[in-house]
Amino acid sequence: MRKLNFFKFGALSSIVLLYLFIIMNEILAADRMKNILQAVIMQYIYTSEPVGSDILRKKYISDLSPATIRNIMAEMEGRGYLIQPHASAGRIPTDKGFRFYVDSIMEVKELPRPERERIKTRCQRSQEIEKILYDASGVLSSLSDCMGIVLAPRFENVFIKHMEFIKLGRMQIMMLLVSNSGIVQNRIVRIEEDLKQRDMERMSAYLNSIAKGLTLRQLKIKILQEIKKEKNLYDRFLARALTLSKIALDKSEGCDNVYVEGKTNIFAQPEFIENAEKMKLLFKAFEEKSILVKILDKAMADHGVQISIGSENGFHEIKECSIVTAPYGSDGNILGTLGVIGPRRMNYARVIPLVNYTAGLLSDIMARREGV
Repeated sequence: MRKLNFFKFGALSSIVLLYLFIIMNEILAADRMKNILQAVIMQYIYTSEPVGSDILRKKYISDLSPATIRNIMAEMEGRGYLIQPHASAGRIPTDKGFRFYVDSIMEVKELPRPERERIKTRCQRSQEIEKILYDASGVLSSLSDCMGIVLAPRFENVFIKHMEFIKLGRMQIMMLLVSNSGIVQNRIVRIEEDLKQRDMERMSAYLNSIAKGLTLRQLKIKILQEIKKEKNLYDRFLARALTLSKIALDKSEGCDNVYVEGKTNIFAQPEFIENAEKMKLLFKAFEEKSILVKILDKAMADHGVQISIGSENGFHEIKECSIVTAPYGSDGNILGTLGVIGPRRMNYARVIPLVNYTAGLLSDIMARREGV
């Protein structure tokens, strides 16, 4: 029988134990960092002030000494999770720190029933789509203490209920478009010949017959297909209807409609009140709305709740803000987006389920209205 080399075995066991000891220490250190980062963020959300070791020990981490907490915070600062605004001040989370908290530490719970009922009541009290979207932005704002934003459905994505040509003058007509959900748009087209109202009524009837059950995007494709069909060319009015409708539908829809409520909630936050330059940049971004449209438009390509923290949003004007967005739609067809904009220290655990639930509710409302 082969004899064991106990010396080698003992040495190997010592190496394994040392390795396990190192791993356990790393796990313990990582847990401590997570606990301290969570405590810093919770305190910072509540006070907006830099957080020191004494308050952390007193309120959150009583089993560690202030000196130990300071050492861990200094290490976390070196790793980019915290920053010390002033030499004598405590520390605040960085964008990286907030991102790690959101992705790895934070626990998201279901929105409480009273708040779900409040959102339902607010968003279902009107039959007008514009009022529904306005109410959605309002309830997002009031329940988050931030700014609520809703991008109205893109007309390209809605189902067409009715189309009509209306004569405005001798050489000008208007195409009226009404969606199933009640959204109305019009496009003005100049014509080269004087058309009678009965001709336009016939054109309208024809377009409605081919538009049934289609979105505007699908209708554009359908019109191009119909134009290519030689069987339509014998009828001068139908051919003219297709040509005019193509011209009208190719026109720009104009400025996207964004419903914004609660701007004062942001401007009232200490980090903006005390900094005139930040306030000025925010005010400009919110007034022009183009940045908000770009943010919400980008979110339409994603599924579920998206969180953009500080500089992650890519716009200098609102780099001090965080944005939580979610798309809403009907039967898998994305129509628009909604969300909440607030300071980087917003209460993510509260805002995320709020945005998610409101998007789902708005999707249900649109599905009932858009259904064909």
